[in-house]
Amino acid sequence: MTTKLIVGITGGIGSGKTFVCRVLKAMGYPVFFSDKEAKYILANNKTVKQQIIDLFGTTSYLENGKINRLHLSQQIFNNKDLLRQMNQIVHPAVRIAFKEWTNRQISPIVFNEAAIIFETGIHRNYDQIILVTAPKEIKLKRIQKRDNASIEDIEKRMITQWSDQQKRVLANFIINNDDQVMLVPQINKIIEQLNHRR
Repeated sequence: MTTKLIVGITGGIGSGKTFVCRVLKAMGYPVFFSDKEAKYILANNKTVKQQIIDLFGTTSYLENGKINRLHLSQQIFNNKDLLRQMNQIVHPAVRIAFKEWTNRQISPIVFNEAAIIFETGIHRNYDQIILVTAPKEIKLKRIQKRDNASIEDIEKRMITQWSDQQKRVLANFIINNDDQVMLVPQINKIIEQLNHRR
């Protein structure tokens, strides 16, 4: 049985890592979206839901069963300890889901998009890591357009993540997504190198 090459894709908020992952999917590569899976788990995993309620209270979920994002974000962004505790609930469940998903794939290379690979120390679980970068001004514009959020709110979110400079040291590949350099040639070059490393 051929061992799969497990590749993490990360980048700060607004870097465009999700877009890079969509390009990879269009190329036929399997991509696991950790943030999307985390949302699914928060809404559907009974054990996780109960742990979230125990931590944040009954207002953590709306009447329709969906997560109360406003309530959670208000508590998390002002309390690093609560953020850490929430991550300790959600991340292990996401990792289990990723492992099960990986086992079902037939591709020799699988990709996992995750925002905080380095911050949580899970970068050690990957064979290779791709970092998607972009200048701060571009990230801010992208997030403003996407989330209709204030600069102040976006910068608060950015502070919870490592800087690109910190991440560069641990990444195997860098994709420059500054809206100037073409993405596809960069991705193709990385795919070629990954195939050599299998």
